Amino acid sequence: MTSATLAGRTLRDLIPRRRTGLTRLPWVGRTVRGWEPEPLRRLGVRGLCAAHRAADRHEDSGLERTSVIARVADAVSGR
Repeated sequence: MTSATLAGRTLRDLIPRRRTGLTRLPWVGRTVRGWEPEPLRRLGVRGLCAAHRAADRHEDSGLERTSVIARVADAVSGR
């Protein structure tokens, strides 16, 4: 509640462009850095996990060597 009240009072002063103690707070007009590409990272991790599951299925079906899928997934992940 306190932060919502403070934000509301600050906006009240910012809209008519009044210079008050609230409008000089460090978080007013601050530029923030861009967001990390988290959705892409998550898709990559999920894709690698799916590739390893597929490789496990191929190897469990009687393949006597490491699956090509596993070798590619290992190379992509840096293993």
